[in-house]
Amino acid sequence: MLNIKLNKSSMVEILSKIQGLTGRKSNLAITSHLLIRATGSEISIIATDLETAMEGFYEATVISGGNITINAKKLYEIIRNFPTEEIHIVESENRWFTIGNKTVEYHLVGMDPEDFPLLPDDSGDHKLSVPGYQLKKMIEQMVLIPGIGGDDRPHLTGIKVELLSDEHNQIFRLLSTDGRRLGLTDYTLPEDVENFEVSSYLIPKKGLAEVLKFIETDDTVQIRINESHVVFEKTNETIMIRLLEGDFPKYDALINFDPAYSIEYDKDLLQMMLKRMSILSSETYSGVIFSFSENQIQIVTSNPDMGESREEMLINYNREAFDVAFNPRYFIDALSVIEDDKVMMNIVNGSKPCILYGASDTSFLSVIMPMKF
Repeated sequence: MLNIKLNKSSMVEILSKIQGLTGRKSNLAITSHLLIRATGSEISIIATDLETAMEGFYEATVISGGNITINAKKLYEIIRNFPTEEIHIVESENRWFTIGNKTVEYHLVGMDPEDFPLLPDDSGDHKLSVPGYQLKKMIEQMVLIPGIGGDDRPHLTGIKVELLSDEHNQIFRLLSTDGRRLGLTDYTLPEDVENFEVSSYLIPKKGLAEVLKFIETDDTVQIRINESHVVFEKTNETIMIRLLEGDFPKYDALINFDPAYSIEYDKDLLQMMLKRMSILSSETYSGVIFSFSENQIQIVTSNPDMGESREEMLINYNREAFDVAFNPRYFIDALSVIEDDKVMMNIVNGSKPCILYGASDTSFLSVIMPMKF
């Protein structure tokens, strides 16, 4: 029977990352539990919500091996508040076990480890390697656009993964949309990937949000994709996400733009201007008016329930004047994940979408649709 000793500090960090998985409701009660397996000088911890699964291997003092399931939330709360660094877990009869030390003891009952869902196939037809800092940045840029509550259309609840190639490069691309904006981020693979094929997949946004919790900037993440799952693997942890079925809207026409229509801004000045002008906006009156005229942009917020605000900024603009309405929150979100100090706003007229991107880096684009006013 299982008999192990764990370190509080390391386990608290691990268990905190898992709570999002085990906290989701599924049609199996056991998914609120963790499966802990002890063997040799380490334990493995497995968690799943039946859509996303995680397995990690961690150092422990293993006195005797075994498998148990423990309610993930209760284990996290016990270990987080435990008075000492060393924590002893001992299994007894009929799935009961003890967590404690000489002065503190908890007696809990688990569920049958044999009933815990099997992990999905983690092999992959496509295999590529992405630096942790790069993958972390790309996912942050994409989950910024949330799924729409109550809408189960795959292209709104998922993020599209594309493997692309041109004459010179192989590209790993992510795309996300909520129907009102589109985010796109590219990573050019530094080395050719064996058996690389142009292909695309849909991954649940909430699954990628879980991946984000486990990635460190100095990691190297191996990505494998098969017919049913995408697998993210680092040194001691693996996350497997079931793919969605469905199509992503065609987007090529949206991201092809003429740089002649791009206007340069100081990112911080534009972001602060938009934040000030969004103060009076609300869910009902979410749009603000962008007025472009010779060498100037003016942003106006009008909310009948609160009042009006107005601000101007000098820009390099010498085309025909026009007005267009946008949701300022979409601009603020996009600007928060652009690393350049200078940003480009590509906008043709009042009926076309606006494209935001960094002045020196076009690997991330945000396409924002205009609003009616």
